[in-house]
Amino acid sequence: MRALCLALILCAGNGVAQISPKALDVADGAESVLAAFLALLDSADQQVVRLSPTDFQELPTNVRAELQRRGCTIPQVPMVEGHHNVIKGEFEKPGQTDWAVLCSVRRVSSILIFWNGSTETLTSLAEMKDIDRLQSWTEGRIVYSRLIRPVGKSFIDEMYAGFGGPTPPPMDHQGVDDAFWGKASGVHYLFQGSWLRLQGGD
Repeated sequence: MRALCLALILCAGNGVAQISPKALDVADGAESVLAAFLALLDSADQQVVRLSPTDFQELPTNVRAELQRRGCTIPQVPMVEGHHNVIKGEFEKPGQTDWAVLCSVRRVSSILIFWNGSTETLTSLAEMKDIDRLQSWTEGRIVYSRLIRPVGKSFIDEMYAGFGGPTPPPMDHQGVDDAFWGKASGVHYLFQGSWLRLQGGD
């Protein structure tokens, strides 16, 4: 029963993979229970569905080849239907189609942005261990929960009005919403050559 209660406490957090034994005020055996739970997280991390770039035929051929060369796979969020975490949008300027892909290599993901569909000019953003975007879900499952999508001025303005955060700059193109599914998100927005982190959903 003690182990079950501790597991439920851990599962209730926003980032279940980031809990430290020092944060727990429980009796003897806490560290061994925590070790078992972290092993469970590691197992869940290994079982995340990570698709091959070849599963995304909408990608330009050169981008797909570059992702394969880098050893990228694309992690999937089980609560979201269809293949995802490959997006396109106008992330630099109006009228230019850029591609953004959540690329996982050895269970560490970053957002790769291919400017104008070119593999010669790309940007890597927001590197993070996949295990840090696991959370408890229904039926006792531990699932991957990082999702990217393109968002524009109306979304960014709405989130700023509702939740505050950094003041958005003048906007004429899109940003990349980087979400912890069901919890919160932030928007990566390129402005005058620098990346801003703007308020997303909360």
